[in-house]
This record gives sequence, C-alpha cells and structure tokens, in this order.
Amino acid sequence: MKSIYIYGASGHGLVIADIAHRCGYENIIFIDDGDNEFSNFESIKNNTGISICFGIGNNKIRAKVFQNASNAGFKIATLIDPSAIISNSAIIGDGVVVMPNVVVNAKAIIGDGVILNSGSVIEHESVIGDFVHISPKVALAGNVKIGKMTHIGIGSNVIQGLSIGQNCIVGAGSVVVKNIVDFKKAYGNPCKEIEDIK
Repeated sequence: MKSIYIYGASGHGLVIADIAHRCGYENIIFIDDGDNEFSNFESIKNNTGISICFGIGNNKIRAKVFQNASNAGFKIATLIDPSAIISNSAIIGDGVVVMPNVVVNAKAIIGDGVILNSGSVIEHESVIGDFVHISPKVALAGNVKIGKMTHIGIGSNVIQGLSIGQNCIVGAGSVVVKNIVDFKKAYGNPCKEIEDIK
C-alpha cells in the first residue's frame, strides 16, 4: 500500500489528501503539531521511509516544516493533480503541490514548496520562487518573476515580463501592471504598493 504523510490537517491538508489519492496514494497519514488528535512531527520523525508533503498554506510555516522534514531525512513529495497540464520543459521543485486544472507552460520554473492553487495559469518562462503561494484563478503572463515567500491573492492577474519581489502580498483580484519591490503589500486595479511588510 502506497503511503504518504501530510503535514497539516486543516482544510488545505484535506484538499491535498484528495490530490494524493488521485496520484495513487492509498494510505494518507495526517500529522499536525497543533492541539488535536493527530500525531505530531516528533512522533514520526524517525520513520523516514514514508514520503511527506505539506498541507500548510502559510508560506513561512511551510518553509520551516519543509526544512525540518528535509533535515530529518524525509523524501519530500511533489503532488501534481492528474487534471493539471504541465509542459515537458517546465521545471518543478520539491514539495510542490499543483492543484486541479492548473496550467504550467513552456520553460516555467517552479521553486521548492510552492502551492499552485486550483485553476491558476503560469505562462511560459515565468519563474516562481521557493515557498510562494499562487491562489486559485491567478493568471501570470509570460516571463513573470515572483520572489520567494510571496502570496498572490485569488483571481489576480500579472501582465507579461513583470517582477514581484520576495515576501510580498498581492491582494485578491489585483491587476499587476508594474513591478513590485520586496516586502510590500499591494492590491487593486491597477495594483499599487500600499505598505511595507515588516
């Protein structure tokens, strides 16, 4: 029986469990460090024969648990829903979750620990940094660069050739028509930098 750990047992983890089933995993084992009925990481960290993936939406927390699992010797699983369309020339990192109906086109590069949420489109030659969260229905045009730890809100659009820095938050429904520097919160149509993120 093919088994996998899902680190994080909230709603996001439940969605990832569905993807894992569709990818052929029969035995889904949730772990969670919260105050609940699930085993925590400490209780499984010596059982590295089972791959692990991450049901954690928060970028910083996901990066931390990814590093802990990697340091402990776990194989970090990447899960790609069978409905997704991924170019043969795209590069997908470790610990990535690609949700239903995602499109990743030619020569796109997706870093480690990235979430490509339902129905998002990553066009040709775009580069997505480590531990980015691309929300549902986001569309990135060609040759867009997204810095590590950034969150792009649901339904946002980014025109071709732009860069969004690291540790940014782009609010839901935004239309990004110019570059955004590091550590900025931005939103709107057209999208504007609103405040710094500390």
